[in-house]
Amino acid sequence: MSAHTYEESKTIALKTIKILGVVTIIEVLIALTGKGYLIPGWEPYESTVGGFPLGRAIMYLLMISLSIYKAVLVIFEFMHMKYEVKGLVRSVLLPTALLIWAIIAFFMEGNYWKNSRSAIQDKNIEQVDTKLKPVGEVKPADNMDESHH
Repeated sequence: MSAHTYEESKTIALKTIKILGVVTIIEVLIALTGKGYLIPGWEPYESTVGGFPLGRAIMYLLMISLSIYKAVLVIFEFMHMKYEVKGLVRSVLLPTALLIWAIIAFFMEGNYWKNSRSAIQDKNIEQVDTKLKPVGEVKPADNMDESHH
């Protein structure tokens, strides 16, 4: 582990905090611009190219990339992983990556089950035509005896 003086550590921490603040402001601006709040009438979030929501994909990619950058910056500076041996860094980051993968997999699985359930529920709804009216009259059976009740 590298030994920094108090002043060096303070300078590094302040620099990291400033970077995190700037990246967060950029993320907020991207989100507000993408939703059309900063420039009224301009909504790149809704733009499509051949049916593919390109504006939304670009916005999501930028937001995810900036969030990953912030996470890595926090892990390496504030958790001091930047100064540790490679084996320890890998032993912390690999389970974290697997956890993120598991969360994504659970969301995908949940979305699949939600869609499957709604498809089954839609299929099971009985379609009743309310415009049809009964024709004729219902007469009680004359030849029914008491044994059939």
